[in-house]
Amino acid sequence: MTAPDRNFALMFLVMLTIAAGNTALQSVLPALGRSLGVADAMVAAAFSISALLWVVAAPFWANRSDIYGRKAMILLGMGGYTLSLLLCGLFLAAGINGVVGGTMAFVLFVLGRVLYGALGVAAPPAVQAEVAGSTTPEERTRALTLLASAFGLGTILGPAIAPYLLLGHVGGFEIGLAGPAFLFALFGAGVWLTVWRLLPDDRRLRGGGTSSAYPSIGGAPTGATVAAATQSHGEQVGYLDRRVRAWMIAGLVMGHAQAMASQVIGFVVIDRLHVAPSAALEPTGIVLMMGAGAALLVQWGLIPLLNLTPRRLVLVGLTLSIAGTALTGLATSLYGISLAYALASLGFGFTRPGFTAGASLAVGAEGQGSVAGKVTSVNGASFVLAPSIGIGLYGLWQPLPYLIAAGSLVLVFGYAWGGLRGAADRSAAPIA
Repeated sequence: MTAPDRNFALMFLVMLTIAAGNTALQSVLPALGRSLGVADAMVAAAFSISALLWVVAAPFWANRSDIYGRKAMILLGMGGYTLSLLLCGLFLAAGINGVVGGTMAFVLFVLGRVLYGALGVAAPPAVQAEVAGSTTPEERTRALTLLASAFGLGTILGPAIAPYLLLGHVGGFEIGLAGPAFLFALFGAGVWLTVWRLLPDDRRLRGGGTSSAYPSIGGAPTGATVAAATQSHGEQVGYLDRRVRAWMIAGLVMGHAQAMASQVIGFVVIDRLHVAPSAALEPTGIVLMMGAGAALLVQWGLIPLLNLTPRRLVLVGLTLSIAGTALTGLATSLYGISLAYALASLGFGFTRPGFTAGASLAVGAEGQGSVAGKVTSVNGASFVLAPSIGIGLYGLWQPLPYLIAAGSLVLVFGYAWGGLRGAADRSAAPIA
C-alpha cells in the first residue's frame, strides 16, 4: 500500500470510528435511561448538549488545524472521543451498580458528553483537510465524497454492533448496557495509537478543513463539507440571502423533523414492543440499521440513477418522509416500526441532498464555501433542540412527535411547491 493510500485508509477509519461509536452510544441511551429510572428528558439533554457544542466548536478547531497541523488535531479529536466514551462508561457503570443514583449517573454522563462535543469535533475538519491537501483537484471531490460516506457507514455499524457489546460482571461490577461505551473507547484508543504511529507529522499550511455535520442516528452525508473543501470561500452568503433563504427555511424544518423521528425511535421500540430496556437493543438496532441503509441506498444508488433536480429531490423525499413518519408514529410491531422508519429515512435520504444541492446551485463559485458552511450549520443545529422537543411531545402522547413531524413536512411540501419554484429556476441542474 502506498503512503497516500495508507493515509486515506487511516482518515476513513477515523471518521468511521467517530460515527460508529457515537451512534452506538445513542442507540443504547434510551434503554439505559429507562433501566436507571432516569427521566426521558435527561436522555434528550445528552443528545442536545453534545450536538450544540459540536456545532459551536467545529469552526474553531477547523481553523486551528492550519496552525498546529492535521495530525495534532486528529489526535486531539480522537483523544477527546476516547476519553469521553471511557468516562461515560464509568459513570453509567456506577449508576448500574448503585454507586451513585440513576439521575446523578446521567448528570455525570452528560458532562462526559461535553468532552466529546468540545474536543471530538477537532478530528473531522482536520481529516478532511488532510485528504484535500494530499489529492489533486481532479481527485479531490471523489476522495472527499468517499470519506464522507464513512459517517453513513458508521451510522449502520454502530447500532448493529452495540447489542453484541453488552458485558457481564467484571471484577464484581456489572457492566451491562455500559459495555458499548467501554469497548468503543478501547477501539478509539487503538485508532489513536495507529494514527500516532503511521500518519506523518504535518504542520505546513494548506487548504483548511471545514465544519462537519454532527454524527447522529438518522444522519447521512449531504456533500456540504465536500463543497466547502473544494470550492472558493470568497463571498459571504447570509442565511437570509434571497438566493438561499427558501432553501435554508426548508432545510431547517426538514432537519428538525428528521432529528425528532430518529432520536425518539429507541423509546418507541421499548414502549410499543413492551420489552425490558435490556432486551431492546437488538430490535432498536434493526430499526436503526434499516433506516440508515435506506438513506444510503438513496444517496449512493437512486439519486445518481434518477438524475432529479434539487427541487424534485425535495418534493419526492417529502412525499416519502411524510408517509414514513406518520406510519412510524402509529406502528405497533417490529416489522411495522422498521418498515415505516425505513420509509421515512428513504425520504430524508432525498431531501437532505436536495437541500444541499439547491442551496449550492443558487450561488456562484465564490459563495460555495459560505453556503456549504451554512448548510452544515443548519444540519447540525437540527440535533440541538429536536431531541428535547421530540421526547417532550412523546411524553404527552406517544404518536405526537411523529404526527407533528409529518404535519411540518406537509407544510414544507406546500412551501417547496411554491416557495422553492423561484429558487429552483436558479438551481435547475439535475443531481447525478
